[in-house]
Amino acid sequence: MNCSIVIRAYNEERHIGRLLEGIKQQTVKDVDVILVDSGSTDSTVAIAESYGARIVKIPSVEFTFGRSLNYGIKAARREFIVMASAHVYPVYPDWLEALLNLFQDERVALAYGKQRGPEFAKFSEQQIFHQWYPDVSKLRQETAFCNNANAAIRKSLWEKNPYDETLTGLEDLAWAKWAKEQGHDISYVAEAEIIHVHNETPHGVYNRYRREAMALRKIYPEAHFNFYDFLRLTTTNILSDLWHAMRERVLLKNISSIFWFRFMQFHGTRMGHRETSLVTPQLRETFYYARERKKKEVGKRSVKPIKYER
Repeated sequence: MNCSIVIRAYNEERHIGRLLEGIKQQTVKDVDVILVDSGSTDSTVAIAESYGARIVKIPSVEFTFGRSLNYGIKAARREFIVMASAHVYPVYPDWLEALLNLFQDERVALAYGKQRGPEFAKFSEQQIFHQWYPDVSKLRQETAFCNNANAAIRKSLWEKNPYDETLTGLEDLAWAKWAKEQGHDISYVAEAEIIHVHNETPHGVYNRYRREAMALRKIYPEAHFNFYDFLRLTTTNILSDLWHAMRERVLLKNISSIFWFRFMQFHGTRMGHRETSLVTPQLRETFYYARERKKKEVGKRSVKPIKYER
């Protein structure tokens, strides 16, 4: 099964090469790579071209997450579209194969895979990855939750409903919500694993969650998040992170980031929402609640991971 891969990028020279090298080592070889560049001033475009990627340019003043994807998908030559952030890279050589195999079921509109952070990722960020992307696949998901940092869709369905270009984020959630309303399935596959590199400042974390909350309010106008939610969720997630860090014997080096990360996460969420409670219990749990998890991940794979040069 072949595919087009759409990568959104802006000044990603530190990361783009590793993603493209990981794509090169995939078991799926018939791949059409498209880089949507929104005005990079570094070597991002040159690196992508050296790997044979086609370049689509979008003016930085016109950039939105949805618009950049629409630019890339419009240029795609294949029915199956894989979307990857420029600062992710696949762990295994069957990443694409695991994502695309799900489309043998004609009801599947979107498939998305597991995300983990690198070793230097903030502890709380790692907890979120474990919370949102479990070790067990779910082929028929109840909610519209997904993430375009590591996902695939059918172009024929995108042609019926392009990504919303007005959203400040969560264009993936809005599209998946539409797909489910049309009777299609959203599938999660844990074997399609990538490493997602976030190295944000406190202000960066605040901005990310603020814009996503703003988008969520537009997708679900009934969604709310009040000061009580802010206090309760900040406190419970900090306590959960502290407990997990203590159990894993990494508390001392992570204690500071746990406090500022969770505060900025939910402060940004509150500023984006401005009012009370979220839309459904399932979606609320997916986005915000800390879950109990085992110390060691289960289901280690027999496939050898890709070896990247440092």
